[in-house]
Amino acid sequence: MRIDATIEGMASSPATTATFCATLVDEWVRLGVVHAVVAPGSRSTPMAVALASHPQVLLHVFHDERSASFAALGIGLQSGIPAVLLCTSGTAAANFFGAVIESHHANVPLLVCTADRPPELQGVGAPQTINQTHLYGSFVRKFIDAGIADSAKQSKWRSVAREAFASTVGVHRGPCHVNLAFREPLVGEVGQLPPIDTHSPVRMSADTATASERKKLSLALRAEQGVIIAGNGIDQPRFVFELAAKLQWPVIADSRSMCRVDSDTAKGAVVISCADVMLRHPQTAERLTPKFVLRIGDPPVSKVVNQWLARSGAEQIAITPQPTLIDPDKVVSTHIVSSINELLIEMSRGEAQRATTAWIDHWVKAESASRQALDATFAQQIQLSEPLVATTVVDALPNGAHLVLSSSMPVRDVEWFGAPRTGLRVLSNRGVNGIDGVVSTAVGVALASGVPTTLLIGDIALLHDSNGLLNLIDRTVDLKIVLVDNEGGGIFSFLPQAQELSGNQFEQLFGTPHHVDFASLAGAHRIPFSAATTAPELRESLSASGTRMIAVRTDRTQNVSDHNELYQAVSNALNS
Repeated sequence: MRIDATIEGMASSPATTATFCATLVDEWVRLGVVHAVVAPGSRSTPMAVALASHPQVLLHVFHDERSASFAALGIGLQSGIPAVLLCTSGTAAANFFGAVIESHHANVPLLVCTADRPPELQGVGAPQTINQTHLYGSFVRKFIDAGIADSAKQSKWRSVAREAFASTVGVHRGPCHVNLAFREPLVGEVGQLPPIDTHSPVRMSADTATASERKKLSLALRAEQGVIIAGNGIDQPRFVFELAAKLQWPVIADSRSMCRVDSDTAKGAVVISCADVMLRHPQTAERLTPKFVLRIGDPPVSKVVNQWLARSGAEQIAITPQPTLIDPDKVVSTHIVSSINELLIEMSRGEAQRATTAWIDHWVKAESASRQALDATFAQQIQLSEPLVATTVVDALPNGAHLVLSSSMPVRDVEWFGAPRTGLRVLSNRGVNGIDGVVSTAVGVALASGVPTTLLIGDIALLHDSNGLLNLIDRTVDLKIVLVDNEGGGIFSFLPQAQELSGNQFEQLFGTPHHVDFASLAGAHRIPFSAATTAPELRESLSASGTRMIAVRTDRTQNVSDHNELYQAVSNALNS
């Protein structure tokens, strides 16, 4: 949509512009917005002042636009409510693109506001001026060109704000781009805001499954040998556990699902945390092949689990609250877009409690043997390995804490080896699985949650977003950055390139050593720094209060051996 305006006169005065921006902010706050992330710039002054002036907006200023955008993404990821993200005109807006793409693919709400030059400065070579119309293409739920603020159109101002907000949190969550053209002078006095419209509610609920979808799911749940795949997107795990306990099906719990909890919390359900390592054992993978798969939320991180599901030939039904479906193997026969909680409650009421079966016993024994083998192997390790770093972090964090995982090895190590525990929320940017903006995402999560937050990240990912460290020590957060420094791209050592290329060529293209002194980097940002070589040292550093960086130095080649040792230990246990 576009709001037109005249170039001359009161319609585009500084006062009108200031009132227009104050109205947008007021409406967004009324709808639930709490946080605004601003990258400094001149042309965005009217909106920046409006955000800074509202008493209910928590304002966070980030020097770098890319860092700002991922911090705003982290706020939306943690809270489910979009942050207002603001920058000036020109290439500043282009730096938001990575976070916009992640927001789109991960269904994370994000309100992107870009300042722009007025029409008369377009196409004439004015500085910091590019064509920002549909700048982010199909990666936004909606593009709104608000044009120049026009006092004659003020009855529509709140509708603009409401439409933008609704597009981020509706049935298909994601980013909205509002382009705001401002004329100089950029500072004006705010006048009377237009009245509130209480008759246009914003829909924030998911779709409801159709009668035929519910019937099909109900019939499928009669299978004797089924599994529940619990992925990201579940906000009330107790409904998953109630259904699983009645069906006597195991719950393969992704670390981000909020379902990887201890047995007391699972209330009779069998939670599987070792699926990746146990399914690497061919006989176990064959014995545990399901006849039906109920996938709730996103698929798991584990490639091994996903390949096992694809080979199983089982019917697979996926339930997601968003209309997008991640199904690269094309194995989902039915995709139900629905409120997960409502649908699971209905299915649980229709199911009688089954007696314990040999099927669930097989899963219990395999999980127990695998976990004992992992624990025994970790207990023998004196120096920290990368898997031991992951399991120690998961175990050591206090109840109520948040853990943000970087892509590449950290999210995999927690998925593969992390033990069940209650009271920890795990988050990660898995929309596109990139390593850009991870530090800033964790900062955003910490800002939105207000609880102790830990980031587990590799050295390359941290270097990708070292600007996220700017002013971190001055922000009101408790953020521990656990840095796994293996002097390069550790995940590539697990790929065929590591064996098929010469050592020098592999190092040049994939190992990519950087020789960065992270203690000096932390010091430049006034962030306390410590190194840990053992699990007790890591636990002690994690127990300290306040923001800090904790580095663990590892070796990429040894890391492959450490993983293989764990796989072999589990295989030996399952053979027994």
